[in-house]
Amino acid sequence: MLSSKNIQRIAFLLALLVWLLMVAADLIGLFYTARRSTVVGVPEWVPQLLMAAFMFLLYLYFRNSVGKADSVNFIDLLWRVFVTGLLATLASLTLFGVQRAISGYRISQEILLQYFFYHINVALVLMFLISTFVVWKRLILYQKTKSLLRFWHGYEYLLLFSMILRVIIPSSTQEFLLLLVLIFGMVAYGLVLSVNLKWVAYLNFRQKWKSILLILLVLLYLFYFTNSMYQQTEDWRQLLGGPRLGQRWVFLNLSNNPIALSLLGFTFIYSLFSLLVIVFNLPTSSVFEQKLEEVINFQRLSQAIQAGEKEEHVYHILLDSAISAVVADAAWLEILDHQGDGDLILQRDISDEDLLRVKKSISKGVVQSILEGAGPKTVTSHKLVATLKDPVYRSMSVYPLLVKNQQIGTLVLLKEVGEGFNREMVDIINTFVNQASVSIENFRLLSEAIENERYKEELKIAQRVQRSLLPTALEHNDCFTIHAFSQAADEVGGDYYDTFRISDTQYAVVIGDVSGKGTSAAFNMSQMKGVFHSLVQLKLDPKSFMIHANAALSRCLERTSFITASYFIIDTQARQVTFARAGHCPTLFLDGDTHKAKFFQNKGLGLGILRNSNFEKHVQVNTVQYKPNDVLLLYTDGITEAQNPDNEEFGYDRLRRYMEQFAQDSPPKMQENLIEAVYNFSGNRFLNDDYTMVIVKFTS
Repeated sequence: MLSSKNIQRIAFLLALLVWLLMVAADLIGLFYTARRSTVVGVPEWVPQLLMAAFMFLLYLYFRNSVGKADSVNFIDLLWRVFVTGLLATLASLTLFGVQRAISGYRISQEILLQYFFYHINVALVLMFLISTFVVWKRLILYQKTKSLLRFWHGYEYLLLFSMILRVIIPSSTQEFLLLLVLIFGMVAYGLVLSVNLKWVAYLNFRQKWKSILLILLVLLYLFYFTNSMYQQTEDWRQLLGGPRLGQRWVFLNLSNNPIALSLLGFTFIYSLFSLLVIVFNLPTSSVFEQKLEEVINFQRLSQAIQAGEKEEHVYHILLDSAISAVVADAAWLEILDHQGDGDLILQRDISDEDLLRVKKSISKGVVQSILEGAGPKTVTSHKLVATLKDPVYRSMSVYPLLVKNQQIGTLVLLKEVGEGFNREMVDIINTFVNQASVSIENFRLLSEAIENERYKEELKIAQRVQRSLLPTALEHNDCFTIHAFSQAADEVGGDYYDTFRISDTQYAVVIGDVSGKGTSAAFNMSQMKGVFHSLVQLKLDPKSFMIHANAALSRCLERTSFITASYFIIDTQARQVTFARAGHCPTLFLDGDTHKAKFFQNKGLGLGILRNSNFEKHVQVNTVQYKPNDVLLLYTDGITEAQNPDNEEFGYDRLRRYMEQFAQDSPPKMQENLIEAVYNFSGNRFLNDDYTMVIVKFTS
């Protein structure tokens, strides 16, 4: 199927071709008339038929150029008429200037050249009249009804009938009949159709002044083209020796063409009526804006008050208000089932059978998605209007009822005419729907308020419990200092760290990260704490500790959960650290003399992933000697996986560079600088994952 743009291009090219044929046919007739005093070669009806085809193609071109009435601003419509008239007038004046410029030369006496200029003026006049006619049609049918559509179609049929008469009736007998068609048809239809000026009410004060200026210019163009049309016809008659001979060969004389005269009269009457109505409505131009402001203020007011006792009361008000605002022929409001009680459907002037039929006639797309409750959270106005292929209803407008960005229902309005909903109607109904959504949301917030308060209290308890799981003081002696930091992404988190004094010279340090976030991760973290305190008292080496911890956690963790951990034994007498890793982030070790840092890359598998004896094959124990000013950095993956707005991760290399930069700082200062670097990198302080780090700095 051809698009409007393609139809527009094809119509323009065909109109140009038909105009050239029309000029050629008329020039041939002129040639034989001027040379032999008789019309030979081209029958009179041929150029008339070509002119009719030319006018139809121009109508097709401008109809697809203007588009639908609800998609174009009123000022834009008037501006199109003004621009077309301006271009046509400038072209006509330019042509007149060329004729004046060559008036002293022999070529100016060539009748064929002058008649070619005449045909250009004919095309310009018709272009302006037809483009204005199309725009006036859009304005008249802005708020269409069945009766108005029938009346307009009658007017178009009358124009078509007049066009056919002009082609088939000879010149000698056609004038009286065509003039009768013009007088009775144009006066009756033009006056009745010209009272349809509902679009004027939607103009604000500034737009009305612009409209007055544009319509005055349209009237000026009409006066110019009318004068030009009659003046050129009279000039040709005098040039060819009198009206009888001139009337005989001037086949394309617009002064007696019923279509041209009808279009001229109609555009003039509607322009004059529009001008008068706008002028008389200037004192009340602020009424519509005031009413719209009242609706907005009412919507704002509804956001601050409590909703009614029942949601269904709000639904009835919404449905009745929407029908009244747009004069809909039928409507229904469907509230989706969220509690297992069945969908609630409120209907107005439509039976169950018609409702089901309308639903089936809707084509797939945005409207279908909204009806099924799967529409987008944000829907622009032009997507809410659809055309129906239904025996009764021709147009529909659909509005999702959203509460907290979730669709709870659908409002559907129906009209028996096509394109029955315009932009202003959509805006008004959107206001009602938004107002109803606010009322429903307030009502539901009332019922949720106590539940939310209870939930907040439970979260506070969970936060206190989680904080109690983390140690308030870390075990150490004079040979090293230790500092820890932890911040949960949610109310509660799943990161864990702890220390235990095995002897006067041996200390155990553990850090872990539970898979997932939130309360489930916090619960698993508490199990990790219990396992640590149970096993650490057995004074196990790191490998044995990991094996026993994996066995214990495998029996209590869900199959989809696991814990990564690193376990360290610091021996201050031997000045060494023995450690094992169970899938946790590699430990960062800083040399206090060179201020160079490196990662320990020993292998390991997360606790609870492999739940059998083969786990011990994946445990690797390392031992490192330390000296004064060396630093151990233990952390969770929330640090390295923090992302900036470009989705780039903080990463291990960046962590290592910052660690080397802050090598001389104390553990608390080092932790503060590292966390600040992560925050600055990510661009915000909203965490995607828990942040935890433990810093051990050796002093002797």
